[in-house]
Amino acid sequence: MNVGVKELRDGLSKHLAEVCAGHTVTVTDHGKPIARIVPIDRPTRLEQLLAEGRVRPAQRPKQPAREPLKAEGEVSDLIANQRR
Repeated sequence: MNVGVKELRDGLSKHLAEVCAGHTVTVTDHGKPIARIVPIDRPTRLEQLLAEGRVRPAQRPKQPAREPLKAEGEVSDLIANQRR
């Protein structure tokens, strides 16, 4: 079921009752899907993939990004120099 933001706001209880009944509600903004409200007991896609053994959790935490390099000049010149 697709529902616009304004319609969701105006009829929130009705739409949440639909979700409680097992339906998924897709929220749209100007016709573009922006969110999905799903029943809490339905596993997410990630939970499904984990249960199937098709993915596994990360073994270590994500490392912080490195400090940006200092460079002089325009990006296009730097790229051209790297290609030589």
